[in-house]
Amino acid sequence: MDKVRETFDEWANIGRSELMEKEHSRSVLKFLKTIPFENTFSFLDIGCGNGWVVRKIAQLQNCKKAIGIDKSKFMIAKANSKKKSSKEAYFNSSVETWKFRGKFDYVFSMESLYYIYPMEGALKKIYQLLKPDGKFFCGTDYYSNNRATAKWSKKMKMPLDLRSKREWKKMFDDVGFKTKTRQVKDPSNRKKWKREFGTLFIIGTK
Repeated sequence: MDKVRETFDEWANIGRSELMEKEHSRSVLKFLKTIPFENTFSFLDIGCGNGWVVRKIAQLQNCKKAIGIDKSKFMIAKANSKKKSSKEAYFNSSVETWKFRGKFDYVFSMESLYYIYPMEGALKKIYQLLKPDGKFFCGTDYYSNNRATAKWSKKMKMPLDLRSKREWKKMFDDVGFKTKTRQVKDPSNRKKWKREFGTLFIIGTK
């Protein structure tokens, strides 16, 4: 069985999806507040977990469609159980195998892309899923500049694609994105690495 799917199925069943929402919400919401979302738009969350980001985005007036996909069927079941809007839709699929007709204005992913080893194939698929001038917002706490998280692969006993901040940017550039990076720190967090390094967001524009 797929080790990543198995792990996230287990996490969904023990309530860890809510813990991940709590751990990531401060940096993610801080980042998303900097995005104007001025025009009507469609939104895709890859590795959506219990759907908390999709639910937040679907509440925005200009959002016409917000979709979440996840490899874990139990995460998708959680997302559907918490659904608040007809704008929301959830699918049990990996991004590599997902078949969807249409393209998105925004694609988002938090702490999921590096579970795909190596990431390039998935990133190319994401590029194809975007409309011209569409944006991909990729958030990660797992990057080699952040020594506190660089041990995660060994701890979890599964291969994770560890890159430096520079390597993340180059990978996006090589796929064809115009790329920027931003680090969102949490000055009041009890974890030192969240205060000093924070979440790395790679922003790719098609």
